[in-house]
Amino acid sequence: MEEKITQTAGREQLGAFAPTFAHLNDDVLFGEVWNAAAIDTKTKCIVTVVSLMASGIIDASLAYHLQNAKAHGVTKEEIAAVITHATMYVGWPKGWAVFRLAKEIWE
Repeated sequence: MEEKITQTAGREQLGAFAPTFAHLNDDVLFGEVWNAAAIDTKTKCIVTVVSLMASGIIDASLAYHLQNAKAHGVTKEEIAAVITHATMYVGWPKGWAVFRLAKEIWE
């Protein structure tokens, strides 16, 4: 059985300002969706990285999820192949941006 994913960033960073959003982030997204058994955590990490990449989100959120992917067994070779493949669909500049972050995390 995989380790249960838990998250408290929503409450820590936005709990007082946006308690409903904090609940959805920590309890629903990370508490339920990330812990659903239909696909493994490594696959969820890859899907999340590609989703953020496709959306053009290349900030600390993507860095966090790249680190999470590495922590859950995504290898340097796998992430390079995933980013290369996704680049063909989401755009060359996005691929470059994600590779810059991924290179730092896997080195």
